[in-house]
Amino acid sequence: MLNYIIRRSLQSVLICLAISLVTFFLLFLATDPALMLLPPEATIQEVEAFKEKMGLNDPIAIQYFRWLGRLVFHGDFGNSFVIDKSASSLLLERFPATIELAIGGLLVTIMISVPLGIIAAIRRHSLTDNFATLLAVLGQAMPLFWLGIMLIIIFGVWLRLLPTSGREGWISLILPAITLGGYLAPMSMRLTRSRMLEVLNQDYIRTARAKGLKESVVLVRHAFRNAAIPVVVIIGMQFGALMGGAVVTETVFGWPGVGRLAVQAIKTGDIPVVQAAVIILAFMIVMVNLLADVITAFLDPRIKFG
Repeated sequence: MLNYIIRRSLQSVLICLAISLVTFFLLFLATDPALMLLPPEATIQEVEAFKEKMGLNDPIAIQYFRWLGRLVFHGDFGNSFVIDKSASSLLLERFPATIELAIGGLLVTIMISVPLGIIAAIRRHSLTDNFATLLAVLGQAMPLFWLGIMLIIIFGVWLRLLPTSGREGWISLILPAITLGGYLAPMSMRLTRSRMLEVLNQDYIRTARAKGLKESVVLVRHAFRNAAIPVVVIIGMQFGALMGGAVVTETVFGWPGVGRLAVQAIKTGDIPVVQAAVIILAFMIVMVNLLADVITAFLDPRIKFG
C-alpha cells in the first residue's frame, strides 16, 4: 500500500511540474506584460526599462527555473503586475470561496445523482426511471453559463428568493452550487444507474435476498457498496470539471473565487496571478484524483497496490 501511494505521489509531482512548464511557456508566448501594462504612449526606452526591472529580458529557460525555484523553496509565485501584492496572497484571499463553491457543487452532485441513479435502477423502465433519464439528457445538453443565467432569472429576478451575485453567507452559495452540481450530476447519475443494474443481476445479490436479508440491507451493504467503486472514480475525476466549471460559475454569479481572479488577471495580462491560479487549481485536481485512486483501491480488493 505504501509503495502504491509513493508511486502515485511521484507521478502527481511530475504531472504538476509538466503543467507548470506548459503554463509558463504558453503565457510567455501569448502575452507581453510590457505592452499590456504600460500606456500606449510609452517609449521604447520605457518598455525596455520595464522589462529589465521585471526580469523579462532574460532567456525563457532562466526565467522558468528562477520562478520554479522561488515556488518550490519559498512558495513564492511572484508579485502581481497590477496590484501591489504577491500573487500568493491574492490567491489565499480568494481560495476559501472557490473551495466553498467546489464542495457545495460536489454535495449537490452527490445528492442528485446517487439517489436518482439508485431509484432509477430499482424501478427500471418505470415513470421514475424515465424522468431521471430525461433529467440526465437535459442536464448534459444545457451549457453551464445558460443554466446559471436561467436560475438567476427565475429565483433572483422573478421570484426574488435568492441573491444573484456576491458572497454574503450560505444563502449566496445556493444558486452557484446548484448550477455547478446540476451540470455535473447527469454523468454520475447515469453511471450509478448502470452500475446498480449490473450489480443487482449478480448471484450474490440473489443469495443475500434468499437468506432473508432486508431489501435495504441488500441494496446498501451489498449492491451499492460494489456499484460505488466506479462512481467514486468518476466523482474524483469530475473534480477537475468542478474547478473548470467554477471559473464560469464564478464569472456568472460574481463569486469572488480563484476562477474569477484568473479571468480578471488574463484580461489585464497579470502573468504571476494567472500562473499561480493555474498551478494551484491543477495541484488540487491532481491531489483529489490521487485520493480517489487510493479510496478505490481500498474499496476494491482486486486492485493490487504493488
